[in-house]
Amino acid sequence: MAAADMGADFIGIVLAPARRQVPTHKARRIISDAKRMRPSVGTKPLVVGIFVNAPVDPINEVAEYCGLDWVQLSGGEPLEQCKGIERPIIKAVHVMADTPPEELLPELSRTLEEIHSLGYMPLLDSAVRGHYGGTGQSFNWQVAQELASKYPLILSGGLTPANVDRAAKMVQPWGVDVSSGVEVDGSKDVDKMRAFVQAVRETEGSSRTDEDKASFGR
Repeated sequence: MAAADMGADFIGIVLAPARRQVPTHKARRIISDAKRMRPSVGTKPLVVGIFVNAPVDPINEVAEYCGLDWVQLSGGEPLEQCKGIERPIIKAVHVMADTPPEELLPELSRTLEEIHSLGYMPLLDSAVRGHYGGTGQSFNWQVAQELASKYPLILSGGLTPANVDRAAKMVQPWGVDVSSGVEVDGSKDVDKMRAFVQAVRETEGSSRTDEDKASFGR
């Protein structure tokens, strides 16, 4: 509710087995409440359900039951498998932090080209063994900057209220995504959330056009 009231464009709800997993009955209630409220700033956010290596039919069933607007696939799902999903898709791409950009960029460019050809939105996140997001680890933003000059993308991984303005100005992404960067002791902190959204909006005002603003920030 706080994220919606602050003017976040998207709210992500983890529906995959993980520390942050939300049961589907609770997710449905959260989404229903979020869609009924009137935010103090901006418009009502779209809700993204986050899945990891789940079959297509259960994803569609959960999306319908919960009232999801988008689906985020954060595992190693083959892109062919994604075609049966009945919601707009964000596809996570995990970037190795310790690999030189010149080695990463050719393969990542091909991956993002394919993702966009299918009408999906890529999300760049750090690759951390055994995890599919929410690690608080960042990767080389120069890689993201190069890719964002060619493809709209969402930047994730290690973003905080203190660094999101610098990351956004450097990379110029379509959107930014945060989880652990606005937590205290593993739980979301309203003050950190507010500081993050404020930093994003201030960056928008100084470096983005009006056309871009609606889809920047998460």
